[in-house]
Amino acid sequence: MSTSTATSADISGTPVPVLSYSPVVLSVPGRPVDLQVRVSVPATGTGLPVILLSHGHGPSNNLSSLNGYAPLANFWAAHGFAVVQPTHLTSRTLSHLVADAPGAPDFWRSRAEDMTHIVDRLDVIERTVPQLAGRIDPTKVAVAGHSLGGFTAALLLGAGLNDPDTGSVVHLVEPRIKAGVLLAAPGRGGEVLNGPMAEQWPIIGAVDFSTMTAPALVVAGDKDDSRHFTDMGPDWHADPYTLAPGPKTLLTLFDAEHGLGGIAGYDAAETTDENPERVAALARLTAAYLSTQLHPGAPTWPTECEALTTGPDPVGRVESK
Repeated sequence: MSTSTATSADISGTPVPVLSYSPVVLSVPGRPVDLQVRVSVPATGTGLPVILLSHGHGPSNNLSSLNGYAPLANFWAAHGFAVVQPTHLTSRTLSHLVADAPGAPDFWRSRAEDMTHIVDRLDVIERTVPQLAGRIDPTKVAVAGHSLGGFTAALLLGAGLNDPDTGSVVHLVEPRIKAGVLLAAPGRGGEVLNGPMAEQWPIIGAVDFSTMTAPALVVAGDKDDSRHFTDMGPDWHADPYTLAPGPKTLLTLFDAEHGLGGIAGYDAAETTDENPERVAALARLTAAYLSTQLHPGAPTWPTECEALTTGPDPVGRVESK
């Protein structure tokens, strides 16, 4: 498969109509319910790179499922990616079915394993979704995740986790995933994990970013102050950049809160910082980053950074290591 820049996504070009198909149902032995995914792809094009999109938690019923994150999924698909969105066992749509299942309520291991199951069965997904057969490039796979989904992405990209039940360090890295995007992901544990939710979700503080070696773009809002977990302030969400080895890039979005402008859904009531322009810029920048990571040498990322993070009205600032 060619890795020339000609095959990279044209982020600034005309969007292609999107085909979205759901649910694709994957039976997984031992999982309390089948793994259901939504697949969104451009109507045209071949050699499509794949983005696995991991949803967060949140108060809504359906945004934390395969039905969420349309502002990102639609943009990415319209600009040349195959986007696969699972409904993780943490979804509110499944709460009544899995409340007593092993791993509840955080299902940290299952969430990461969902993504490995998807990569294992990309051929099944291709055959199941109409007009998709032969169009995916299975060697170009990335992961993106928001909030708890960013936590999941970190594990898949190599972060370790100190299992609170056993005390042993667990690694769920998926080497077929080449790069990732962590959107408003949780940060470090230890003394800074001192908010009222810290005792309910101790798993959040159990991550070790020092082994997260895969390339990743960490996106943090400079107004994303997660007091329910920490008094560290918005810098906590930059920890997956600060505490991980390179190659990493940090995009700090100006005036953005935890919803990053409204990525979880169109006009979602829980978005505290609704800003369609910010969402559009973030969609462009994340697509550009992954395009350049999956097509080495493609100028997409530097081009979009120049357009959106420099000049008189930047959406944010970028640093890399």
